Amino acid sequence: MANTQGPQGNYDPAGSTQMFRAFVDEAPQGRQTAAAPAGPRIGLIVGVVAAVVIVAAVAWLALM
Repeated sequence: MANTQGPQGNYDPAGSTQMFRAFVDEAPQGRQTAAAPAGPRIGLIVGVVAAVVIVAAVAWLALM
């Protein structure tokens, strides 16, 4: 990796182009596994909506 060439033939002493390409190639697999558990996300949305409804109800009662 000491004499790694970039796509335009530029010298890349650290091989960062190859490391970046390896990261990009692995990224879609990581996103699929991270997006799989939708349960906690739905629970979070329901919790936020419930909190907004409760705050709105308390504000409405306070103004009555």
